[in-house]
Amino acid sequence: MTSIKDIARAVGCSLSTVSRVINDRDGVDPLTRQKVREAIERLEYTPNLTAQALRVKRGRLVGVAIPSSTAGTAFGVVVQYALEAAGARGFNVVLVNSHEDPDLEETLIKSLLRREINGVMLTRVSDESKIVTKIVERNIPIVVIDRAFEHESVSNVVLNNYRAGCLAAEHLLGLGHREVACITGPLKIGLARERLKGFQATLAHAGVNLPPGRTYEGNFLYESGIQGVRALRGRGASFSALWAANDLMGVGALRALAEAGLRVPEEVSVLGMDDIEIAEMATPPLTTIHYPIKELVDRAMDLLISQITSRVVRPQTIVLEPGLTVRKSTAQRAASGPPAGRS
Repeated sequence: MTSIKDIARAVGCSLSTVSRVINDRDGVDPLTRQKVREAIERLEYTPNLTAQALRVKRGRLVGVAIPSSTAGTAFGVVVQYALEAAGARGFNVVLVNSHEDPDLEETLIKSLLRREINGVMLTRVSDESKIVTKIVERNIPIVVIDRAFEHESVSNVVLNNYRAGCLAAEHLLGLGHREVACITGPLKIGLARERLKGFQATLAHAGVNLPPGRTYEGNFLYESGIQGVRALRGRGASFSALWAANDLMGVGALRALAEAGLRVPEEVSVLGMDDIEIAEMATPPLTTIHYPIKELVDRAMDLLISQITSRVVRPQTIVLEPGLTVRKSTAQRAASGPPAGRS
């Protein structure tokens, strides 16, 4: 039986060159590629299909990198959908969690790349992250989701976070709220800044001010929702409505308000962001800005696998639009009486 050693000997090239031609990989000049193909036909070479199948299976591998796996966050939902999306397309997933640490993120991604993965779907830790450039330099297909940079030469799928802030403000304004507070995400992350900008701009357009005393910079975790309400009330800030820039902080805010003896939504309306399962499970169920996470992951996986299979990288940006899911944590502002957030 003819082997690739026989093909290499007949052509006068290396085994690796023959392997590249058989597997249709780059790195072989056209003349040599033609000679190898002619030798394969002349010597009636038949590949070992079992070994080839094992190589293909092992090679159909994508890395998914997230900045946090904290229970109840949107990233847990991202992981769930990424596993489903990759599996439906015949790929396996290697997951890494950087715990919001840019140095750990770089270490973990480098480890991923050593595993000969075919591509990476990444949510970067913050604007401090430099790992995307290193992946691009290695010519590894990559799609950035959720936390992307403008004018970056990679494909990304993101939410219109500015519009999310606008929707939050529009909803509260429509209910008659004029003294509004906000618990933001970490402002070192671009999407947190965009959400706040949209919120502020929409309030300002309606003649409503959002002073620094009625904003608190959170970290997207449950505890910072609690801490945010306590800090706002500790400053003497008065507010009849509060937007928390993700659902986990929104649920934390509900707890802190309940501990302070304030009724939601009768005295304070509370609005979240993401529309994940915890929002519907909260007491009262949390009104929230809907983030189409499943669509985001599906679109990103399609982009990534298209790059992997075609070996052509044409960076593109897909921007998804948010929506509003109204539940029972927001209500019309009372016609009279002082704002309810005061200590």
